[in-house]
Amino acid sequence: MDRPFGLLAELTYRCPLACAYCSNPLELAAYDDELSTADWQRVFTEAAEMGVLQCHLSGGEPLLRRDLVDLVRTAAELGMYTNLVTSAIGLSRPRAEALKEAGLDHVQVSLQADEPATSDRIAGIPSFERKLKAAAVVKDLGWPLTVNVVLHRQNIDRIAEIVALVEELDADRVELANTQYYGWGLRNRDALLPSKTQLARAEEVVRDARARLGGRMEILYVLPDYYSEYPKPCMGGWASRQLTVAPNGDVLPCPAAQTLPLPRASVREDSLETIWDDSPMFTAFRGTDWMPDPCRTCERRELDFGGCRCQAYLLTGDAARTDPVCHLSPDHEIVVEAVRAANEEQRPTDVVLVPRPHRAGG
Repeated sequence: MDRPFGLLAELTYRCPLACAYCSNPLELAAYDDELSTADWQRVFTEAAEMGVLQCHLSGGEPLLRRDLVDLVRTAAELGMYTNLVTSAIGLSRPRAEALKEAGLDHVQVSLQADEPATSDRIAGIPSFERKLKAAAVVKDLGWPLTVNVVLHRQNIDRIAEIVALVEELDADRVELANTQYYGWGLRNRDALLPSKTQLARAEEVVRDARARLGGRMEILYVLPDYYSEYPKPCMGGWASRQLTVAPNGDVLPCPAAQTLPLPRASVREDSLETIWDDSPMFTAFRGTDWMPDPCRTCERRELDFGGCRCQAYLLTGDAARTDPVCHLSPDHEIVVEAVRAANEEQRPTDVVLVPRPHRAGG
């Protein structure tokens, strides 16, 4: 059996931002009972014993955990590569220096746009200038810097200016990732899904930037699933390479799997290894035996593994269906209709973004 090499530790779902594309669960209150410091340290130890090499510290906003420095130190001492995935709100220089001393290897900072008004509107709070200052601290302390920008209908037309800002920040890597439609992103899909024209312009900008910046900055560009002919393999294959631990201790094959009607698995009740090997949450869609047609006989079945189980469930109500993104799916019309609506010349002007609630306390 494959062993995981990456752990996404979602330390908290509390966050000062209110981004309408957030993939966090819609019912955030269910995750208020967060794992303790000792719980997370045990999780990290079990992950390292399973062979996990990368520990991504995320949320919500992981900087809201007062024990973040201690958790970084534990993961680093266990030999895992540590990556902080952050909005950068709260990444003061003293906090950054403490994280550096604890052994943090890498920082990924999110930006919402390239200029204050748009960025602050999307984030839900004045945050743009603080993000730029934090990114400068990251570079000054010698960390590799990744900048993540979630693209959508509200900001994709400024992708050239976004790339220019990231270049100015001297980032080592930029992730230009179109919104994935889970959680709040799915709820706000009508206001977020870009048009074909917008995507074509964006792809041209990315091609030019890669040609110009090759060797200086890695540029990752992720298309919206809805515009792909074939679906993406879920996390490289369901429960084959990655695992996620939610703030309350739930263990998931991917960050969105809490939506699926599968028996929950929790580190409060079992070890990571037992969950990985034996829990229905991890074995339900592992491999290819579970597949229906057309996946069962498709030559791509071991390339995309039927696509995303969470997307299949959210769009069809059945997690075992072929991902509707696939043009061979019997449910593909669901995606076709969403794309058609995004490309209407006369789209409704009253589509309102529903922001993710602020949950910064605790």
